[in-house]
Amino acid sequence: MSSTQARRLNVSVDRFDLVAPFVISRGAKSVAEVVTVTLEEGLFRGRGECVPYGRFGETLGSAVAAIEGLRGALEEGLDRETLQRLLPAGAARNAIDCALWDLEAKRLGVRAYEMAGLHRMAPVVTAFTISVGPPQAMAAQAAQHGDKPLLKLKLGGAGDEARLAAVRAAAPHSDLIVDANEAWRPDDLPRLFAACEAAGVLLIEQPLPEGRDEALIQRPRTIPVCADESIHDRAGLAALRERYDLINIKLDKTGGLTEALLLAGEAERLGFGLFLGCMVGTSLAMAPALLLAPRCRFVDLDGPLLLAQDRSPHLVYEESVIQPFGPEVWG
Repeated sequence: MSSTQARRLNVSVDRFDLVAPFVISRGAKSVAEVVTVTLEEGLFRGRGECVPYGRFGETLGSAVAAIEGLRGALEEGLDRETLQRLLPAGAARNAIDCALWDLEAKRLGVRAYEMAGLHRMAPVVTAFTISVGPPQAMAAQAAQHGDKPLLKLKLGGAGDEARLAAVRAAAPHSDLIVDANEAWRPDDLPRLFAACEAAGVLLIEQPLPEGRDEALIQRPRTIPVCADESIHDRAGLAALRERYDLINIKLDKTGGLTEALLLAGEAERLGFGLFLGCMVGTSLAMAPALLLAPRCRFVDLDGPLLLAQDRSPHLVYEESVIQPFGPEVWG
């Protein structure tokens, strides 16, 4: 731990209405609830955002409590390396880690992407997510966004064949990827993989529940399969090699950009492709993740597009293209 000036921590819970309910196989939400961490050190300010992951037992309260538990250490100058040992991978560590990245970049007078080894930021195409629902409702969403180059369909198991056919007919020119959020079962795989093939799907994300995905080991790879709920950080990576072709890196799972960069490197070494994902949050959560985008086969950072109003300042989305951002947004 080190700091040349007194540091001050602020933690808040912020809420952002969604344009429409966001629905996946596990439930729905109409408001994005995020935890914001701000670290002030003299004239410099660093910020980070997280979305607690209910699937893994995280809540707004538990995230805030974990952050507050480090208040003394943070205000005394806790650094990113020490943080990795004090908190497990998860949302709370993500918000702190990203705030520390932002603060360090501001203090040093460099951009965070330079600290991460990038020479520049470039425009990035993001997927746009279609919530799971009746086929006709998903087709209507797809038709509305059929000019977008990449659509990500949330699926739910029963009825997915009809959903896939309806969306493909409504958006014939868009590339499609799908995310079952653990809703399929081993017996579903032959017919649902066939339906995905018929719809021209490019990627299937987390078809089976975490820890119950052995059926993927011997399955022929007609379409690449991506781990999401099954992967958090480097500790669980090697065991997935026979089951998945790509991994979905989300900063709220890895516990921040620091571990995400290390996870990306180890995944590449083991032969995994990379997918960059997000929770439903604001531009403050998307900006740090964008430092990984050049290494990823697919990018899904559409959280701000689902909000009625983003933070200000915010990322610029030109249709599906995220433009490079300045330090006023983050980093």
